[in-house]
Amino acid sequence: MKKTYTVLVIDDERLARLRLKKLIAKFSELFTIIGEAENGYEAEKLIIDLTPDIIFLDIEMPGLTGFELLKKLKVIPMVIFCTAFEDYSLKAFETNSIDYLIKPVKETRLQQTVLKIKQLNTHFSKENLFKAINTISETKEKKIITSITVKKGDKVIFVKIEDISYFESTDKYVTLYTNKGSELIKQSLTQLEEKLPNNFLRVHRGYLINTDYVKEFQKYFNNRYVINLLNHKKTVITSGRSYKDIIKTYINQ
Repeated sequence: MKKTYTVLVIDDERLARLRLKKLIAKFSELFTIIGEAENGYEAEKLIIDLTPDIIFLDIEMPGLTGFELLKKLKVIPMVIFCTAFEDYSLKAFETNSIDYLIKPVKETRLQQTVLKIKQLNTHFSKENLFKAINTISETKEKKIITSITVKKGDKVIFVKIEDISYFESTDKYVTLYTNKGSELIKQSLTQLEEKLPNNFLRVHRGYLINTDYVKEFQKYFNNRYVINLLNHKKTVITSGRSYKDIIKTYINQ
């Protein structure tokens, strides 16, 4: 059995990373921390470059969630999920190869993870991992939201869903757009899709639009559409090729 494991800590919250690293350091006989990442994109590169044995992975991260990150990886390390949300069906992660921790992580709970790792006698199973993720996806109830919270300094403002014309995802962030301007938010487009009402349509890996603001869809080459919005900037968005059938279904409904 391997005596020590190299570890990456992946969480978009700096304080959460610091706390977790301090706890992990208490078990130096088992763990060696080799790096940390504040988002899924940075984590993807580090995992490829450093090939850690274990990743402590936050599920909810802006831009690219923990689940989305894992689906992009060709080689997946052992995964210990960390989350502040207890409404996930986390029991699905109780296998011989993975574990989960509720934030803020407590030393006594991490001790259980340490004992579990020491007792492992099976290899990490990618199939078991994705089976667990699929189980969670199937059992989560869709919760329709009516507003998005945005932090501005010490203030929290609420943006009504009906005022949002579209969401745009860039490398690390998601931006919502209204007729009053734009705001950065800490949710991925995939997370938003699960919570938004049916008038929101994913038309590109980087765009989620409010169809109430659509003026017209124009056919474009290579199975794409040009979408003209009725917002104050008269935004024009070109759909992704893989979203052709989704858009056709919407147009023909």
